[in-house]
Amino acid sequence: MSFQYKYTIQFRDTDAAGVVYFANILSICHIAYEASLIESGINLKLFVNNPEFAVPITHAAADFFKPLYCGDRITIELIPRLIDSCRFEINYQLSSAIAITKHVVIDPSSRNRQELPIILTNWLEKWS
Repeated sequence: MSFQYKYTIQFRDTDAAGVVYFANILSICHIAYEASLIESGINLKLFVNNPEFAVPITHAAADFFKPLYCGDRITIELIPRLIDSCRFEINYQLSSAIAITKHVVIDPSSRNRQELPIILTNWLEKWS
């Protein structure tokens, strides 16, 4: 079951031509990612400031099929997929764009890769 998030394109999301600025689509997708973590019972403050793991994004890309305008109401479908024991990706489907982010779990001190913590494993299982 994927996670779905409703979002209204804001003025701040758009460029001088009145369409979503290309880099902002990733910010919009990240809002959906955060909402899916919260919906899974993950405390974002503890997640971001966790001394045992960090989850940086290692890759991001987006493709647009038609413009998104200020005031457009969209649904973002988030579909995570496990890559291996320490990496996952999230595919985002929007009405007129697609995006992907790839993430790796690391130890914050050593910066070495480590296996996904149980809270992320549970999150993946819930929304995959």
